Amino acid sequence: MIDKTALVDKNAKIHPSVKIGPYTVIGPDVEIDEDVVIHSHVNISGNTKIGKGNVIYPFASIGNDPQDLKYNGEKTLLEIGDNNKFREYVTVNPGTEGGGSVTKIGNNNLFMISSHVAHDCKVGNNVIIANNVPLGGHVTIEDNVVIGGNSAVQQFTRIGKMAMIGGMTGVLHDVIPYGLSTGNRNSLQGLNLIGLRRAKFDNKDILGLSEAYKEIFATKNLTDNISKLNGSFKDNPLVKNVIDFIVKDKKRSICTPFS
Repeated sequence: MIDKTALVDKNAKIHPSVKIGPYTVIGPDVEIDEDVVIHSHVNISGNTKIGKGNVIYPFASIGNDPQDLKYNGEKTLLEIGDNNKFREYVTVNPGTEGGGSVTKIGNNNLFMISSHVAHDCKVGNNVIIANNVPLGGHVTIEDNVVIGGNSAVQQFTRIGKMAMIGGMTGVLHDVIPYGLSTGNRNSLQGLNLIGLRRAKFDNKDILGLSEAYKEIFATKNLTDNISKLNGSFKDNPLVKNVIDFIVKDKKRSICTPFS
C-alpha cells in the first residue's frame, strides 16, 4: 500500500507488499523487497537495495550522497539486509569510489534515533546502535555489538563481535571482540562476560579467554605477549577470534587498558 501523497519514482522496484506512508520520497534506483514498512516523511534515494522486513521510521534519510569531499557523483551502492529497524532521523550514506563503493548493513540491527552510518561502513548482524551515535566513514562493526548513546566512532575504526561500547565514548582505537570499552578517548575495561554467558558459550572457553586476556594485555607490546601464549589458549575459539582481530591489517591502533 502506497499513500497517495508519497512520491515514488516509476523506475523504483518496490515489492507489492511494501507499505509506504505519507509524504515519503523514493528515487529511481531504489529496490525494496517484501514486507518493508516505510513510515511518513522518509527519503530513500541513490543506488539503494533494501531487503525484507525492514522498518523505516519518520524523517530517516537513506541513500543520500556521502558526506565526503572526494565524492563526485559517481554511482555507488548502499546494501541493506533483512529485518532492520531505522528509527527517526537516522541517516545512512552509500559508499565512495575510493572506499570500495559499497556501504553494507546486515540483518536484525537496530539504529536508534539520530544515529548515522557514513560511507563505506560495514555493519554486521544483531547490532544495536543507540541514540545520536555517528559511525565515521569506513568503519567496520562486527556481529552482536552494542554501542551506547552519544558515542562517536572515528573513521576506519573496527569494533569486534560482541563488544560493548559505553555511552558517551569516543572510539578512536579498534575494540577487540568481546571487549568492554569506555572513556572520552576509549580504553579497554575488560570483557563482556555477561554477554558471553547469555550467548551460551562454553564456560571453559570463557574462562580461557579471561586468562588469555590478562596475558595479551600484560604489557603494551601485544605482539610479543601473543607470541608467548601457550597452545591451549590458541585452541580456544574465543581467544583465536581476539588474536586474529589484533594481528589483522588495520588503520587504527588496538584499544588497550593503557589507552
